[in-house]
Amino acid sequence: MDIKITDSIKYIGVNDYEVDLFEGQYILENGMAYNSYLILDEKVAVLDTVDKLALDRWLVNLDEALGGRAPDYLIVHHLEPDHSAGIDTLAAKYPGMQIICSAGALKMFPNFCDTDMSRVKGVSEGDTLNLGAHTLNFIMAPMVHWPEVMVSYESSEKVLFSADAFGKFGTVDADEGWSCEARRYYFNICGRYGKQVSALLAKAEKLDINTICPLHGPVLTDTIPEVMRLYKTWAAYEPEDRGVFIACASIHGNTMQAAEYLKDVLEKKGCPKVALADLTRDDIAECVEDGFRHSHLVLMASSYDTGVFTPMSDYLHHLAHKFFRNRTVALVENTSWAPTGIRTMKSLLEGMTDITVLDKTVSIKTRVTDDAKAQLDEFADAVLATF
Repeated sequence: MDIKITDSIKYIGVNDYEVDLFEGQYILENGMAYNSYLILDEKVAVLDTVDKLALDRWLVNLDEALGGRAPDYLIVHHLEPDHSAGIDTLAAKYPGMQIICSAGALKMFPNFCDTDMSRVKGVSEGDTLNLGAHTLNFIMAPMVHWPEVMVSYESSEKVLFSADAFGKFGTVDADEGWSCEARRYYFNICGRYGKQVSALLAKAEKLDINTICPLHGPVLTDTIPEVMRLYKTWAAYEPEDRGVFIACASIHGNTMQAAEYLKDVLEKKGCPKVALADLTRDDIAECVEDGFRHSHLVLMASSYDTGVFTPMSDYLHHLAHKFFRNRTVALVENTSWAPTGIRTMKSLLEGMTDITVLDKTVSIKTRVTDDAKAQLDEFADAVLATF
């Protein structure tokens, strides 16, 4: 794919239109991009390889871009398999090529590659690599989202090679905006590591950046200020939208009927934004994204086996794992005989940080009766009073 970065910096990545699941858990509707870059100067540097699914096509792209030259360096920003599958192949093809990675990656390198370690050099914060007119400045980014991650800044053309930061699901040419799939990607891939992402953003703010080249998703130029703004919000665990996300886990449909009624009531009462998801059917990663996106979360689920319906407990486990925090949460249960849903959801929320659980709750008795609707009307008022 012909993506222009600069005259000397080439895009050599691969779009995978067939893959429908990333990391064994994230649904892909528009495939995935495995990005790689090439700097042609007095010295030649390849920046990252790709996933094994894209390796053959990547080697063709690389050969065409090299134009008969041999790379002097391979820069490894991140060792995860979707970026390291080509290291051994490239090292075998170009025996004079040196491999550059973070000092932290040196210990992990043999877990992923068989290449002779004498060819691998570790670098640290502030180290540089001069290629001629271009100089790479290495910046450590541990736990964004693996411990060995680094990024690099090419100072002459002001390009940041950002590893998995600023990435998104979908191919480079997917007909979609950046923010939605970048948000789902961020909270499910990097969401647990907001403190570390904030540390990287503080370093990036000191740089004059014209272009961001991530390992997934499109190359970023004109939208960089907005991208940085969103990343600051996400990394700080601040809500992006003032509104309510209703996450519903319904067994026979009654709880979903109540959720739809509550959504309508909230909208009629002037709630600025209301979104509703079915935890039994919808993409759990997107539900995690929406939980973080909104200022308020309403959890609605059936009591089940002296606990709560399992899609809800699964959802709360996902939120906890990604360090869900700094939100207002309200609870509704549906129960026919043992009201345990609210109690269980409260227990699952207790381990999270800065979560305000409203005292006002609703316990529906199976069907959405007029009495249940009256309770939901009052419940909506209680939720809106916290805005």
